[in-house]
Amino acid sequence: MDNYDISNALGTYAKLAELHDENPFKVKAYAAAAFNIKKIKDPLASMTEADLDKVPGVGKSVIGAIRTLLSTNTFPDLQKLKDSTPPGVLDILRIKGLGPKKVKGIWKNMGIESVEDLFNACRENRLVEQPGFGLKTQSEVLKAIEFSWNAAGKYHFARVQKPASELLKLLQTALPNERFEFTGEFRRCCDTIEEVEILTTAAATQVNEILTASGFVFEAGLFRDSAAFKYRVSYVLESDFDKTRFESSASKAHLTTIGYNSAAPFESEEALYKALDLPYIVPEMREGGGEVEWAKAANLGSLLEFKDLKGSIHNHSTYSDGLHSLKEMAEYCKSIGYEYLGICDHSKSAGYAGGLSVERVIQQWAEIDKLNAELGNFKIIKGIESDILGDGSLDYDNEILAGFELVVASVHSNLKMDKERANARLKKAIENPYTHVLGHPTGRLLLVREGYPIDHAYIIDACAANGVCIEINANPFRLDLDWRWIGYAMEKGVMLSINPDAHEKTALNDMYYGTVSARKGGLTKEMTLNALSLADLMLWLQNKRSIHTL
Repeated sequence: MDNYDISNALGTYAKLAELHDENPFKVKAYAAAAFNIKKIKDPLASMTEADLDKVPGVGKSVIGAIRTLLSTNTFPDLQKLKDSTPPGVLDILRIKGLGPKKVKGIWKNMGIESVEDLFNACRENRLVEQPGFGLKTQSEVLKAIEFSWNAAGKYHFARVQKPASELLKLLQTALPNERFEFTGEFRRCCDTIEEVEILTTAAATQVNEILTASGFVFEAGLFRDSAAFKYRVSYVLESDFDKTRFESSASKAHLTTIGYNSAAPFESEEALYKALDLPYIVPEMREGGGEVEWAKAANLGSLLEFKDLKGSIHNHSTYSDGLHSLKEMAEYCKSIGYEYLGICDHSKSAGYAGGLSVERVIQQWAEIDKLNAELGNFKIIKGIESDILGDGSLDYDNEILAGFELVVASVHSNLKMDKERANARLKKAIENPYTHVLGHPTGRLLLVREGYPIDHAYIIDACAANGVCIEINANPFRLDLDWRWIGYAMEKGVMLSINPDAHEKTALNDMYYGTVSARKGGLTKEMTLNALSLADLMLWLQNKRSIHTL
């Protein structure tokens, strides 16, 4: 099990324990542990008990459960509750927005024991008869069910990347004289994928023997590993390999847009684009969403690369809900080659995340000054992730906001506003002269929940008018701003920033996934805020504020 699986198992236990009226303190502890473990990138399997004990909410009981999960994929208390719960009720518990108390009422009072029955109850307006549900809530449940069905069987690119790469290496090592390459959605680095596609010149019998011996299960044309990730292997002659790889990795819309003729001779992908009088378009961008126009107009050499990033500007520490101290975050950031770290802990309204009181802000500033004196040519930037309040205002008075070198403004609450109110709320925050960056604009969680409704063009236009940068939140569960809006943002002159929103030091490496997503949208180095050097970034931050506070 990886950290994601372990977090889900602990969270499932917490929900089931509450559903069955177990000890509320234990429920709270396991829920907190599940939440905090999702922030950890280092494999729990390699962590010592002392390391685990440092994670908030992780005590001896949880550590014991983790160890048992790693060896058996379950633990006794969880299995006992699962055995006492109809499988369909377990599925209902996974629907976003339905907590254990509401699920218990649906189950016990209405006799509903499957998502399908709940869906029908919503469509027949029967859920409104249950205490705690109204027409609006019923509508939200219906949408959440439809969303969960659409997300079923899909995986985050980041989560499947490592096992997929290990599988490819296994095959290449076992059959070094054959070709094995990724194709399909995986080669295009889609945010979420249904299956990893591999193209090979090897024989099917050879591949089957290797993978079966390695524990993969072949079913319905797909190989599945122990985590149930799906791999499709396609077999082709060497003479057709490059052509088939191109055709199977580009979307149909891209092939149509470039006027691709499958009957035309094929030497290489570079030669193909040249023959079509087009610049070479990288695999990530082959989606059929304006990449041809971008390639014709842009300097292809300026497409952002991971190595272009000079620092990270949205991160958390133990001052709020991070797992590592300021010093630990800064030293790690410096050790992986960056020039600066923007520390943006949660603001005072975010009580759920240890938001900073004014006194804690001043205390943090003092520690930052001390550390900066010790870190040489590396700088910790004094920042804050300020909650955008319900009316669009920012946390703290202007006097405190003015003391921050960097303000990332984000929405974390009241996510169910209609589009008009959500737009007005964000626009007011964008117009605040102290706002430098709009954080995760829609608040989406890929495969978990949709973002709150906003008019992307309206919000991007507001950022353009106020000199505000937009975050591409690099957490692979977010990747928000969505890559499809990057082109419009650049067209309007809006800078973008690849921000990991790191809550522990190794999560700084998530900027890689943000870069992958940004490249899909054609983000250039010149329009990337944290591709600026430290000196240029500080100048941008100061100029933005001086211009817009006049």
